[in-house]
Amino acid sequence: MKIAFSHLLVGFLWLLHWLPLPVLRAFGWLLGRLLYIFGRERREVALINLRLCFPEKTEAEREDLARRNFVAFSRAVIDRTLGWWASKERLERIIRITGVEHLKDPAGRPIILLSPHFVGLDAGATRISMHIVGCSVYSNQKNPVFNKLLYDGRMRFNDAVLLSRQDGMRKIVKAMKAGHQFYYLPDMDFGPKESIFVPFFGIPAATIPGVARLVRLTGAKVVACITRQVPDGYEVEIMPPWENFPGDSVEGDTEFINRFIESQILRMPEQYFWLHKRFKTRPPGEQRYYK
Repeated sequence: MKIAFSHLLVGFLWLLHWLPLPVLRAFGWLLGRLLYIFGRERREVALINLRLCFPEKTEAEREDLARRNFVAFSRAVIDRTLGWWASKERLERIIRITGVEHLKDPAGRPIILLSPHFVGLDAGATRISMHIVGCSVYSNQKNPVFNKLLYDGRMRFNDAVLLSRQDGMRKIVKAMKAGHQFYYLPDMDFGPKESIFVPFFGIPAATIPGVARLVRLTGAKVVACITRQVPDGYEVEIMPPWENFPGDSVEGDTEFINRFIESQILRMPEQYFWLHKRFKTRPPGEQRYYK
């Protein structure tokens, strides 16, 4: 019964991709407002994150920001139907990209495509996959129907290298040295194992220092990829490679990355993934923020 329902839901999602983008965005607005009203747990997570990161804002301002965040997130979820099934030509119109020349290094060095958790990151990954055969970390889903949908969506335009988080750093290094750019999401709390605490908006945040370590192991260049959701689609900005990176220490490099992410959040705070418990892991003796 569960599998049959999953197939029906996938069929409904397939129908959505035929609709014009303004209609999809209207559905996303409605879904986002409903999730904000009825999704109490995630609403509280978002508001706690916003209180910690923007203490200077009033509660009303933070609630307005959270509502807009739920809408942006919901629109991105519905827009994924386009990434799964829309024609390449339509996607190229909806998802515009700049800085394509930075996707490859003239000297042949490996590339880490640093993509923080903004709502458009899947749209950005789809557009980038039209230019390169990259690699990324993939988490298997419990539902086999949705697992296949997500997997096929990531493999749609080329045979990307998808690695499990359990594979560890060795396979990532091997893929990078084989010429695959690594699409890396650096800003989630994966618990205390292998994490270090560095400030994020002034709050100690458990952060995996994977970027700094990979750069030291492979000699890779770091290229930031920021995807912005706009009224008529998405804009993917591929920035020039970072100079003078890495620095003197893994800790300092990881703090530099968090500061960079902060600077991008300030450009579009309603589009960051505030629904994640970013401060769940606390240093010994510090208070917990979430229930």
